[in-house]
Amino acid sequence: MLYRAAKGTVSPVVRALWRPQVEGADNVPRQGGVLLASNHLSFIDSVVIPLVAPRQVRFLAKSDYFTGTGAKGTASRLWFETMGMIPVERDDSQAAAKSLELALRVLAAGDAFGIYPEGTRSRDGRLYRGHTGVAHLAMTAGVPVVPVGLIGTDKVQPVGDNRVHRERFTVRFGTPIDPAGRWSGVPAGRARRELTDEVMDAIARLSGQPRATAYNERPSTVA
Repeated sequence: MLYRAAKGTVSPVVRALWRPQVEGADNVPRQGGVLLASNHLSFIDSVVIPLVAPRQVRFLAKSDYFTGTGAKGTASRLWFETMGMIPVERDDSQAAAKSLELALRVLAAGDAFGIYPEGTRSRDGRLYRGHTGVAHLAMTAGVPVVPVGLIGTDKVQPVGDNRVHRERFTVRFGTPIDPAGRWSGVPAGRARRELTDEVMDAIARLSGQPRATAYNERPSTVA
């Protein structure tokens, strides 16, 4: 399998050069659909999590990464395809709905799907309010959510910097949160909000980030 070959080659290099601290990997179920919900500090987060997780984790990725030309474009496409990333048109008016549909397909197939409840990268280091898509996916698919706390990836590749710096980082996998049967009789909107807030509280404990009460909106000028 190309994914195993790529991870078997790249992961040892990452561990040797960056010496990441990985905690709680045993909290990630080895089989069945599961959501890995993480804070988001850097573009490299979607590379780091799949490389250190004990199973393949699929993320959505901008379709641009799959359509480049020349040697760089080909290398980008092969990397993202090999790691199981799923192309999505981020600026499509139906992007949010399509993203949820794609995620549900991954979970229904019994695979792990990575999601950033904040929606976009934090530019000031704070943990922003989570969007309820993570709860919608967990409740609809009937899968647990493993909270993930990333520390230091913003130093490895700061927002707006194309360079990768040799800085240590930490990945913490928290205790799974299983929504099964917990919100019986509760209105759907309230249930999704409560589960999302529980997930964000867990991420905050893992990452140690200060909290922001607002949503983190993506600047229109950020690629």
